[in-house]
Order: sequence, then C-alpha cells, then structure tokens
Amino acid sequence: MTEIQDLLSYQLHRVANLLSRGAELRYRREFGVSLWEWRSIALLGAVRQPLSLNHLAHAAGIHKSQMSRVVSGLAKRGMVRRAPDPDDARGVRLTLTPAGRKTCEGLMRAAAERDAAFRGCLSAAEKRVFGQALAKLAGQAKALIHGEKP
Repeated sequence: MTEIQDLLSYQLHRVANLLSRGAELRYRREFGVSLWEWRSIALLGAVRQPLSLNHLAHAAGIHKSQMSRVVSGLAKRGMVRRAPDPDDARGVRLTLTPAGRKTCEGLMRAAAERDAAFRGCLSAAEKRVFGQALAKLAGQAKALIHGEKP
C-alpha cells in the first residue's frame, strides 16, 4: 500500500512549505510582512497598472475574502492604495504606494538572494532537468484538473 510520504504531491507540498516557512521568517524579520503580504506586494509590484482584488486573489491563489484582509492590513500600513473601479461600482483597484514600491524592491532583492541560494545547490544539468520536470508536472496537473471538471 502506498504511504502518504511516497506521494509526489505530498513531497512537493512539504518542500514548498519549507521554502515558504524560510521566506516568511526572513521577510517578517527584515520587512515586517507576512508571506501573503509579501506575495501580494510582489504581484502588485510586477504590474504597472492597478489590479482588482479578484485578479490579485486569483494570481496569489487564495480566496477573495482572505485577500481582502491582507490588502486591508497593507492599506492601513500605507503600502497599498485602494481606488474605486470605474468599470465596477462595487470593485476596487489596487496599486502600491511609494512606500509599498520601496518595500517591494527590498523584498524582491531578498527573494532573488534566496532563489540564487536554492538554485546554487543544483548543478546545471539538475537545473535543466528540474525545470523540465516542473513544466511537465504542471501540464499533467492542468490536464487532470480539466478531466475532473463536469
């Protein structure tokens, strides 16, 4: 019988959690932000136009209500600006403030350093194979999701 520890999805999840835990410790220590706050800031910093709350939640992979709480905290701390959505009376458009942009720059520098450390423990061949394997697994995951939909 297969044990949970043998499942690829479990192993990937464990590694992802370890990566996230280390990131959160560093980002909280250096920048005073949680993991979801860092992801939100990084996603907003990656685009030059405002994002809707729905788009940001979808990009981060969390529920809209959870993203709303994250954004509220960032707005209270002056990192995110909310503005009415001209296309949706109930919607808001989100952008980084100058303080949010400065934080984003520091976070992305720290993220790049962490990424380099992780990539640095792999040989060139391992990096290539790992990238190919991740792409293949993502494609298979999407196909299985598609197959589950009615």
